[in-house]
This record gives sequence, structure tokens and C-alpha cells, in this order.
Amino acid sequence: MNYTIEKNEQYALIRLNETALGGELPTAFETLSRSLFREGYSNIILDMASLKFIDMAGITAIRKINRQCTNEVGLLVLVTKDDDLIELLDSAGGSDLTILPTVEEAIDAVFMNELENDFRSEDDDEYDAGGSVGREEA
Repeated sequence: MNYTIEKNEQYALIRLNETALGGELPTAFETLSRSLFREGYSNIILDMASLKFIDMAGITAIRKINRQCTNEVGLLVLVTKDDDLIELLDSAGGSDLTILPTVEEAIDAVFMNELENDFRSEDDDEYDAGGSVGREEA
């Protein structure tokens, strides 16, 4: 698999330098993603600017990685402006995928997801600390 990777504190950005995500590439992509999860990255941005085609194995790999990111309270963001690829992913049941046109927007989405997670954990902490929040004792 021909790619470059940039690692940041909040995310890993994979720039895929392939025209098709098929054949053996989906397996290589899953292996790369698993190693990123082991390193603590739950937010992955996949820049698919050069990609023109994704086969079913590629779609399956993307869905698996998306599910893993979600399980880790992270986000998989696919970056493409290719309407045909977007339509293919949507029609293959990828309605839960985050697809954005630019890497900058993908980075913003990761930071927004992190903020939402922080707010959720703060709300959970407040509820746990308060015990009987919203109930009056008689």
C-alpha cells in the first residue's frame, strides 16, 4: 500500500497514494489501522484524493475501521470530493460514515468530536457525583 502518514496528538492522517482500494490493499489498510489503535489513535483521517475506485473488500475494511474508531470513542473521517466514490460508499450502507471534502474540515471534525466526548464525560461525572440529581427527598 502506497501512503504517507502524519501523526498528531489527536489523530493520524493517512494520505493514500493509490487509485483503487481493492485487492490486497484493504487488508494492508486494516493492519495499519490496528497498529494505530494499539498506539492509542482512535481518530483516523483517510485522505482519498487520488482514489478513483473502492471494491467491496475496501468498503468492508472502511466499515470495520469506522466501527473500531466508534468503539474507541473516536472518529474515522474519509476525505474526498469524488461524487462517484461518495455515492458508492453511501449505497453500500455507509450512511454512518463521515465524508468531508477537505483535510482541514476533517481535522475540525476530529476536534469537534473530541469536545463532544469531553462534554459527555463531564456530564457523566456530574451525574455520578450527584447521585440523585433532580430528585428531592421527602
